[in-house]
Amino acid sequence: MIRLPAFALAAALAATSGLADDDSGFGLAGILSASNKEDLPPITLGAGLPLADAPLALKSGTYYEIEIEADGSQELALVGADFFRAIWIDEIVIEGLEIRPLGLDSVEFDEAGTMEIGFLAIKPGSYVLRVPGSTGETQRLDITIE
Repeated sequence: MIRLPAFALAAALAATSGLADDDSGFGLAGILSASNKEDLPPITLGAGLPLADAPLALKSGTYYEIEIEADGSQELALVGADFFRAIWIDEIVIEGLEIRPLGLDSVEFDEAGTMEIGFLAIKPGSYVLRVPGSTGETQRLDITIE
């Protein structure tokens, strides 16, 4: 038996019933349609650099793409298990390689590079992504899903 998350089942039912074309405005892909996608400002990982310019405010049910860019100045990670459990991760792209995980706890860069994460915001609440072991306000990114 195949089990789908409730939102995926609803999207699949809407797409197969024709509702996605007529009622939702999203098109055949439902909530994964391009019209429901938004690009977020990148997160920067670098020694002493702030992670972002401002907190992120996301809307539940919207698909987002965000780049995490490391400058290679030191080995750095981002942790945020609560945030990663409040979203559905569609894919992580690293140098053209697509990864489709069941979940995440953290990501780490040992050298310079870029990672793109495509995800659907799901569970409303307040979350934090942070550099582990750091205490500075610039080493955390506050995220709200409404």
